[in-house]
Amino acid sequence: MPSAVPHVTTPGAEDTKTAEVPITNGTNGINGFGGKLNGSATWHAGMQDRPSSASASNCSADSCHHPQMPYAMNNASDLWNRPLPGPAYGDHEEEAGGPRSRTHAHIGSYGDDPKSAKYPRLSIPLELMRPSYDCVVIGSGYGGGVAASRMARAGQSVCLLERGKERWPGEYPAETTDAFEQVHYSGEFAPGWAPKKIVGGGDPTGMYHLIFGNGQNAVVCNGLGGTSLMNANVYLEADEQTLQQEAWPTEIRDDPGCLRKYYDKAIDVLEPEEYPEDWPKLPKLELLERQARYLNMSDNFRRVKQTTRFKNGPNSCGVEMAPSALTGQDVIGVNDGSKNTTLVTYVADAWNWGADIFCESEVRYITKAPEPGEGYIIYFAWHGRNRGHFKANLHGDLMWVRAKKAVFLGAGAIGTTEILLRSKDMGLSVSEKIGQSMSGNGDIWGFGYNTDSEVNSMGKPFPSPYNPVGPCITGIIDNRKGHANPLDGYVIEEGTMPSVLAPFLQAMLELLPGSVECPDEGLVGSVKSKLARIGSAFLGPYYRKGAIERTQVYLIMSHDSNQAYLTLKNDKPVLEFIGVGRSEHVRQLNGILAKATRAVGGTWVQNPFYALLGQQQVTVHPIGGACMASDGTRDTGVTNHQGEVFDSSDRDRAKAHDGLIVTDAAVIPAALGANPFATITALAERSVHLYAQKHGLRIDTKTKNGTLDLFGSPQHSHHDQHHMNRDKSSIKEYLDETQENASISTARNAIKTASRMHDVGFGFTEVMSGFIHRDRGLKRDNVETYELAARTAKSLSETARFFLSVQSFNLRSVIHDPSHRAMLTGTFVCPTIPGSPFMVRRGEFNLFLLDRKAPGTRNLTYDFDMHGINGKKLHFHGYKVVDSSVALSVSHFWRSTSTLYVTITEPIPPAERSAKDADECGLLGEVVAKGIMHIQPKDFLSEVMTLTPTGSNIFKRVKSAGNFLTFFTRKSMSLLLAPLTPLQYPSQTYSGFVNNTPPTHSYKIKASDGVITTLHMWEPTNKGIETKNLFMVPGASVDHQIFALPTIRYNAVNYFRRAGYRIFVSVHRIGMLMVAQNKWTTFDVRLDLKACLEKIRKDFSEPGLEPEATYTIAHCMGSVALAAGLLDGTIPAGWIKGLSCSQVFMNPMWSTVNRLKIRGLPVGGDRLYRLVGGEWFSFSTGRNDSRAQRGLNEALRLLPVARREICNNACCHRVTLALGRCWNHHNLNEATHRQIDRFFGGVTMTLMHLLMKQGYEGHVMGNGPLFEALDSPENVRRLKDLPVLLFVGGDNAVLSAESTERTYDVLTSAFGTGDDAGPGGGGLRYRRRVVPGYGHLDCWMGRNAWKDVYPFVREEVDRVARGADYRFQEPEDQFKALVDSGKLLY
Repeated sequence: MPSAVPHVTTPGAEDTKTAEVPITNGTNGINGFGGKLNGSATWHAGMQDRPSSASASNCSADSCHHPQMPYAMNNASDLWNRPLPGPAYGDHEEEAGGPRSRTHAHIGSYGDDPKSAKYPRLSIPLELMRPSYDCVVIGSGYGGGVAASRMARAGQSVCLLERGKERWPGEYPAETTDAFEQVHYSGEFAPGWAPKKIVGGGDPTGMYHLIFGNGQNAVVCNGLGGTSLMNANVYLEADEQTLQQEAWPTEIRDDPGCLRKYYDKAIDVLEPEEYPEDWPKLPKLELLERQARYLNMSDNFRRVKQTTRFKNGPNSCGVEMAPSALTGQDVIGVNDGSKNTTLVTYVADAWNWGADIFCESEVRYITKAPEPGEGYIIYFAWHGRNRGHFKANLHGDLMWVRAKKAVFLGAGAIGTTEILLRSKDMGLSVSEKIGQSMSGNGDIWGFGYNTDSEVNSMGKPFPSPYNPVGPCITGIIDNRKGHANPLDGYVIEEGTMPSVLAPFLQAMLELLPGSVECPDEGLVGSVKSKLARIGSAFLGPYYRKGAIERTQVYLIMSHDSNQAYLTLKNDKPVLEFIGVGRSEHVRQLNGILAKATRAVGGTWVQNPFYALLGQQQVTVHPIGGACMASDGTRDTGVTNHQGEVFDSSDRDRAKAHDGLIVTDAAVIPAALGANPFATITALAERSVHLYAQKHGLRIDTKTKNGTLDLFGSPQHSHHDQHHMNRDKSSIKEYLDETQENASISTARNAIKTASRMHDVGFGFTEVMSGFIHRDRGLKRDNVETYELAARTAKSLSETARFFLSVQSFNLRSVIHDPSHRAMLTGTFVCPTIPGSPFMVRRGEFNLFLLDRKAPGTRNLTYDFDMHGINGKKLHFHGYKVVDSSVALSVSHFWRSTSTLYVTITEPIPPAERSAKDADECGLLGEVVAKGIMHIQPKDFLSEVMTLTPTGSNIFKRVKSAGNFLTFFTRKSMSLLLAPLTPLQYPSQTYSGFVNNTPPTHSYKIKASDGVITTLHMWEPTNKGIETKNLFMVPGASVDHQIFALPTIRYNAVNYFRRAGYRIFVSVHRIGMLMVAQNKWTTFDVRLDLKACLEKIRKDFSEPGLEPEATYTIAHCMGSVALAAGLLDGTIPAGWIKGLSCSQVFMNPMWSTVNRLKIRGLPVGGDRLYRLVGGEWFSFSTGRNDSRAQRGLNEALRLLPVARREICNNACCHRVTLALGRCWNHHNLNEATHRQIDRFFGGVTMTLMHLLMKQGYEGHVMGNGPLFEALDSPENVRRLKDLPVLLFVGGDNAVLSAESTERTYDVLTSAFGTGDDAGPGGGGLRYRRRVVPGYGHLDCWMGRNAWKDVYPFVREEVDRVARGADYRFQEPEDQFKALVDSGKLLY
């Protein structure tokens, strides 16, 4: 039975001796795929042994390749008793095992778990980038891959930046639409028939980058692995004659063999081998051999080494590989996992040795690090997180990373040259030769269309296993030797066209000018030719007898004039190739290809672009631009022979920048006349080796990788090692690195956990701009301070802008975690702050975070450390305030969510940053600058375009988007529609009690009428001051907690204790006591106050001495009760040393709103409620309250209040109904407002009736039925010589400011202002003060009352109690520490 696959003997090689040998590896299958048919396989006697694909971990460098077989094969019979030639197989390495079916042509997944990621990811999110590395490598092709791998193996911390995305075999485009989505074009479009034009478009991280030029165009690849992902795999070393040309540096020109050991290093890693003799014959290869014979070039024909694998098993770097499926798709990315690209070799090795790899990072330019720092700053545009939608910011607000020791440029000839050109413009000293002496490597490609033989050169994503296409290039006619002028040398290679172009190929070949048809076809040949063309036209390019399937693809590499150059126009690279497509040499080469095509009955068609673009070639091998100097100085090149970039600022013309090294094709000074990647790799190996040698580094090439777990973790890491080995004398640097490691570890664990749990995420990118003023005196945290800073900054042109990407890797945490946290990455720019631009990594974004400082407020916060290019770090804290002012107003909501209040501070240790005793940890540290930033409408539209859900499949991404938008909408609506949201009822749980202030002692006090109340006492905490007694009287319905408030960090009791006062606070009968329900009034309370004063005078006076008068502070109705006792003589005025009256004293006058409540109803409010609800009105309520009370709660939503005072706290509404709004909401913090029920009791209608009457008529009164006014002139005279301070909140909505004003007038009219303040003298006896921005009770319960109210009250108390000459000295205690540290915001 005949073989299913044609015999592997090459036609036309009649003199080739063959021998039949048994297959000894034990595999079975069809002949040509490592098995055996009829017990034999064909081997060519005397053939060269091809290198093994075995892992380098299992073979020495010497055994990885052999120039000749280890023994002669002249006698075929000898082979029966000898093993097969070649090295032993490596770990689980196998032959192909039979025809490569469709299954093998496309890798569907690298993992077993269907729920896990299908493809590995060596790159990591930019969120995990460090501020600096020992080495930064730009690009991941052959040059970049070598540098990253070798430096990582030398123990250096390595950062690799790649412009493209990471894609693995199985992810490369296979369909035309997919491929065109990956096209990016740029440059100067300059066809001969149209004006030149700078163009650009497509995805800048797309895999295929078409660069237009004037004279020649180029195609390169973006992606992790660089152009190795789409080259033709051909490993072809430069010949010595080429390396001896004058353009090469002396060190290489005089010793071209110096590259041998570096070529060997490349071979060890890349493992090139020829297409196996025992694999299926390839028509395109056979046709090229036949054409070589027709051209009398048979001696120069051979199979060429290539980096394609023909065995299973791990490659030299430990990555599992598969045998080639022979798809012919090499130039768009092979999906069968057989190609030894740099991705699976050098880059994978670098990853395994601890390199950090970042994709979508387009390097723009390099500068020297600012002094006193060393190294270089690499600026790059990050295309991740859809940042490209902000076109104005992408290349303007660049990210950066610092290379402490070295930068290796491996971005390709065009990419590296562009970077150095732009770096030169940005101030880097570079040779004037930059951008010159570029070459297209003499690339010429064309087609032998519609030959007389089947060629099968059209790539197929899933080729037939019995009619495979083959690797792109397998054969070569090597005509580099034997020329008088080495520049006349060239190579001809056959190739393939990828499937994505096959549908268009016939139209291009037939319609474009420049074809040369075969003149000797004859009638039969002409008919066959036309039928073949018709067959392809109607049956498609894969019709086996059609013209396309009979088309040979040619690629020539030769020598051009190296007269091309690269410039920047409008900051975009523009190629100028002069004379490449017009030289006589090119015409001769085209003639040779035309002759070869004519010999096989085809039509010679030049590169379609050649005709379309006006005689312009397309190269896939651009070289030069940063060439090595021929004489070792910057006069003839950009780099020295080691690839180091010359420093043009130095007098020494041979001086180079230390650690700035080009390792790619940009250094090659002349066309190679061969596929260049072997030489690029060797030169890179040489440059890196010489750098390591110069700096005393040892590259560990002996330790081999095991088989890599690409879904696991690298086997080596140098960051921890650097951390352990750091010189401990540099404490700051050591602590910074410790903090950085902890931050990265936390972020990495969060990302890994989200990935492992298959969590969905969500992200967006935001740009905000504004004005930030650098001033260390701007310490207050209020809107006025931020506005002042912004106005000042605007007048000084102190602009600021950030470009930040927000990413949640776990959407569940954003939605359900109270902090609603996501991660921030990006840049902050403010030129007036030293260190700008700043890099932001692993910052924290909180979406609608509950603001503990203000009730009913949600903030969008931005909190991050940012690193400056000067090596210093600052902290950024910004917040957008979304409070009740946005209710029912879209415009207010937009203003709130687009306005960011910014504070920049000096950094502090993380432990201090997370202090639990701080109001806002993000604002801790010494203030550097403040200001305001805004979102512009156009930037908001771009921001919307960046909204991106993440998930393992489309359904999860849709779910992610839905969940995020639902959460955002729900939170937004709860604020926008705040008056309509569910009421907030009291909680059983105590929260926010940050300052529990229990009394030292508590006493039960019995008044003269037998009523028992409570007196709390606190001893002073400042023992350095003489102790004085201070009596404090709260108002109605409250107790001592208004002065000893546990929900603010610094309350009144704290304040006055540290001023040396023993504090007494009465909880009287109309306060929060059970007896309050017994219809007591303010007039009755005077008895409680007298009893308390008696207790103080009796037990807390010097023995044997007359009790000293007690200074008294009284608030609201407590003050009215005290006035009643003093005016009617119940409390002797001599017992009171001085008096500070909060809001009112003896002339209570209700605010306008409260007066309307009294007279605006036909029946008094107290009587109406008594009829419906009874005698007692409780300020507390609950969900289980009576229907009447719950109905009242809902009705109270309709109370008219200012927009900024809207809230949904049911208890707050009830307080407002009975007493009026007792505070400006923004002065309370969330804990106080949320638990207002714990600080308010209730009120009887009897008390309410008296309060209403007093407040309406403006007098302190006795009880009914007479309601006698007590502020008669006779009673007022009892107050003679009593110093009185009256103060009232400027926004008091309970009592009118006229209450204190009238009392002040009465006292000054009766006694004059006085020229002293009692025993100490030193000022006016009567004083009155209005506190701006405060209401009623917030003068005592406000979070900033410690700064705005307490001080002036204490000054008055000190002046009266201790004398006018007394000056208080702040004690060094916890409260001073809180203030000094900024933990108490104000």
